[in-house]
Amino acid sequence: MTVDLLIFDCDGVLIDSEPVASATFAKSLRRVGVNLSADDVHRRFTGLSESESRRICADEFGLADVDRVFSNWQADIYGEFARSLQPMAGMTELVRSLPHRKCVASNSTMERLRRSLGLFDLWSEFHPNIFSADMVRHPKPAPDLALLCARQLGVEVERCVVIDDSAIGIQGAVAAGMRAIGFVDPADPRTGRHAVLEKAGASFVAEGADELAMTIDAISPAPARRMPVATLTG
Repeated sequence: MTVDLLIFDCDGVLIDSEPVASATFAKSLRRVGVNLSADDVHRRFTGLSESESRRICADEFGLADVDRVFSNWQADIYGEFARSLQPMAGMTELVRSLPHRKCVASNSTMERLRRSLGLFDLWSEFHPNIFSADMVRHPKPAPDLALLCARQLGVEVERCVVIDDSAIGIQGAVAAGMRAIGFVDPADPRTGRHAVLEKAGASFVAEGADELAMTIDAISPAPARRMPVATLTG
């Protein structure tokens, strides 16, 4: 197939933010009496938009002051991002080497993207083609965000490939008429991720940056990759 646009999810694909997000959100929930562990939060909330997470807090947990929960969480998570956040292993080098056009499509808000992805050179590899859930009416698993990417970059959906680590991201890609690569973090504590992503509609599943690079090459033969700067100057 011809691939004219690679659409990357951010959290859990480009940056290793999900363990930080789960731990800090669990802390904020425990402050208001919702006794969930970081693992519980990771399983329940990973990949969801902020609006959907807020709905769960209000409707399922019965929290009256959801704004307070999220305000406390944002103070914690942005501080922890600044202290400890890292890109996913090998992802910076992979992104730099790709000859394809590429963009980011994240269920995070733009503020969170600036304060997470924006900490790294990866931001400049994608900017200005960085799209967030607050740019569309319906976030993932709706197709709106993926379709926004294709429309803004002028690429037919059949020539777009989405790379996402969550089932809802894969579902959004399929709903948009795009092929999807499911991405699995080798350190993900959740079991059965390959099967989950395949069930959601992923055409391929890749574990780690090296396997993702091979998968992209296999489905879209392309001109020679750009060599990393360190290699060119070394």
